[in-house]
Amino acid sequence: MAIVEVKVPDIGDFDEVTVIELMVKVGDTVKAEQSLITVESDKASMEIPSSAAGVVKEIKVALGGKVKEGSLVLLLETAGVAPVAATAPVQAAAPAPVAAAPVAVAAAASPGVSGPLEVRVPDIGDFKDVAVIELLVKVGDSVKLEQGLITVESDKASMEIPSSVAGVVKELKVKLGDKVNIGDLVAILEGVGAVAVPAAAAPAVSAPVAVTAPAASAASTPAAPAHLPGAAPVGLPHASPSVRKFARELGVPLNEVKGSGLKGRITEADVQGFTLSVMSGAVQTLAAAAQNKSASSGGDGAALGLIPWPKVDFAKFGPIERKEMSRIKKISGANLLRNAIMIPAVTNHDDADITDLEAFRVSTNKENERSSVKVTMLAFLIKACVAALKKYPEFNSSLDGDALVYKNYWHIGFAADTPNGLMVPVIKDADKKGIFQISTEMGELAKKARDGKLSPAEMSGATFTISSLGGIGGRYFTPIINAPEVAILGVCRSTTEPVWDGKAFQPRLMLPLSLTWDHRVIDGAAAARFNVYLGQILGDFRRVLL
Repeated sequence: MAIVEVKVPDIGDFDEVTVIELMVKVGDTVKAEQSLITVESDKASMEIPSSAAGVVKEIKVALGGKVKEGSLVLLLETAGVAPVAATAPVQAAAPAPVAAAPVAVAAAASPGVSGPLEVRVPDIGDFKDVAVIELLVKVGDSVKLEQGLITVESDKASMEIPSSVAGVVKELKVKLGDKVNIGDLVAILEGVGAVAVPAAAAPAVSAPVAVTAPAASAASTPAAPAHLPGAAPVGLPHASPSVRKFARELGVPLNEVKGSGLKGRITEADVQGFTLSVMSGAVQTLAAAAQNKSASSGGDGAALGLIPWPKVDFAKFGPIERKEMSRIKKISGANLLRNAIMIPAVTNHDDADITDLEAFRVSTNKENERSSVKVTMLAFLIKACVAALKKYPEFNSSLDGDALVYKNYWHIGFAADTPNGLMVPVIKDADKKGIFQISTEMGELAKKARDGKLSPAEMSGATFTISSLGGIGGRYFTPIINAPEVAILGVCRSTTEPVWDGKAFQPRLMLPLSLTWDHRVIDGAAAARFNVYLGQILGDFRRVLL
């Protein structure tokens, strides 16, 4: 074992920055390059990574403390592996991009520049493909020299890209979610004022001219703070990149979360607390409130040009009792209405012979009768659907504008009936799990659903859904597709029926299948083949191995 000092690396030309978040505690095991603390200047926030892997023995900084390059962050106990140099820079300076007609940058400015000017991404260090997470201006806005145009974010730092010229935004060349690199075109401005040029002899600039902001490290590039502590919330919430990533994964609107950290900063614990509050019904997101308002209005169809929904005084016909719908039913009702209207859905009905599979399921449970895990037919259905989805991948896709997104993962949702309404937990990576593991997870998720303890993460990411009525009854039904999925399988109670084998009628256990599919993505022939193949797998489960 060895004790390694982890120090603040080169974070640009800042003298001191404030520690605003501690991301580890004593006793934690950290990996090399794992973030340890978040620091913030008035220009950018960034995470300081560990230069070695090991166990945190002592933390040498405190919230609100000031650090600079070379300051000791913490002591790590390592396993003797040579660490990365503790003072290695967070990002190395990359060469400045070559512009078509470059204009060097200095303190002086040349007034009176006019015509279209290109603003490009300056040197932001050795980061590649950083994401655009905020657009700070729009077409028609007047911007000043060094005013922020967009906010970009890597997994370590967030920063604003400033304008290298004053003028009016004529065209934005990036959009939210785009990936940008040094030299990429951000915007075209109609120059009406100063542009940064050398102090000596400022020559006339003819349009168009490629103008690049000053070269600097990622920490020092922004001219305006990406997240100004204590200021009115005009842009992104005050949170570190890792916390924003965590919130995106859970679907949490950060602008609705109250931060408990230093200067109101939102922490991971704040995001978790907000999620629990929403799930318990104590808090409602603005989006959910809008959906509930729309659903409670009765969906009068005015937006679709339909005649108004009938308003009836039911009490005049007899005694009535009014009960408010549960929160889950309100939310799911709005989604179901949208999906039913927006998706051109078609349903194929078929039957699968599960005689042999049911016998195998029963014998398996008898052999493992001491086990608390009981294998259900739904577990076999999930594995069978994965095999069918792999053979017919369009059923595992989603529409994105005029393109199809084919997913190379198989997350299967299953509808769970709860006292508060229908919920859809998701078995993640069902292709990598066996029948017993799927049965175990189904039981755990179903219990969470009944207890109202399912997290948003446990109900998101499904690529295909199964809605099973189990032993309740019924023959066929038309399930509504759970957008953005493109298909859903409905399953009813199996019954024993006489089936002709070519010589005589034999009693066989038949399972009704109802496959609903989006006709924009899938055609009738593909749907029929999917159902037939699914029935073949359920009839002889050895096909799953092929």
